[in-house]
Amino acid sequence: MIRIALPNKGRLAEGAREILERAGLEFDMAHERSLQASLGGEFEALFVRADDIPEFVADGAADVGITGRDLVEECGRELRVLLDLGFGRCRLAVAAREDDGIDAVAAIPAGTRVATAFPRLARRYFEAAGCDVVIVPVSGAAEVAPHLGVADIIVDLVSTGSTLKTNGLREVATVLESSALLVSRPAILDDPLAGRKVRELTVALESVVRAEGKRYLMANVRKDALATVKEILPGISGPTIVDVLDHGDWVAAHAVVDRRELYRVIAELKAIGATGILVTKIERLMP
Repeated sequence: MIRIALPNKGRLAEGAREILERAGLEFDMAHERSLQASLGGEFEALFVRADDIPEFVADGAADVGITGRDLVEECGRELRVLLDLGFGRCRLAVAAREDDGIDAVAAIPAGTRVATAFPRLARRYFEAAGCDVVIVPVSGAAEVAPHLGVADIIVDLVSTGSTLKTNGLREVATVLESSALLVSRPAILDDPLAGRKVRELTVALESVVRAEGKRYLMANVRKDALATVKEILPGISGPTIVDVLDHGDWVAAHAVVDRRELYRVIAELKAIGATGILVTKIERLMP
């Protein structure tokens, strides 16, 4: 049984559950507040605080886990990153009050107090930047620290920046770009059975990540237009061409297309006389 540590709430919990379900692992729980769930015969989910997941995995209480890169880096334990899952994107940023005149890290005076829930990352960042600051660890709500006199600037997670703006703060620099990671304890991949299961899980999740933002497109085109079709539909390794039954001059072109390119691709296909254009979502995609 492979134990997967998952966030029990917060910004990563929903994304972790969704990507596992899309990979084919269905949650079987006694009730919605259960601390664990069956994910089929080979996997079991353990619901814990996202902050604790790196420690759980490093100590062997779980075999793999899904949590943010910021938390993995802050923990400092030896973990193996198996896959960047792509969701939960945010950044750990340095922010200062809008009225204090600090617009760069180099402008931060010596002795400045920095409030953060990420003392290890903040300390490492400022030391590398040659800034002599005082780190003030806080457990949350770092954005209010400058207004309470607890600190002069903060290092905190930012996604849209709206919370900073609401509190009269502005970003000065980025410490770390973060997203959800699949991590494991290093030794598990050396185990013949457990290692195989973890690799299979990684491949399944990777197929979901690859499918994100992609669409499967099919269109009927004339054979004499295939040279142009290949330019319009590059696909992964070029479009797949299939004969259309009882239509000797026509073929069906199939390709994987980036969702952001659909409007252009469809317009160009229509311009060369393509018909029967069909676009569908892709659940999983392997190279």
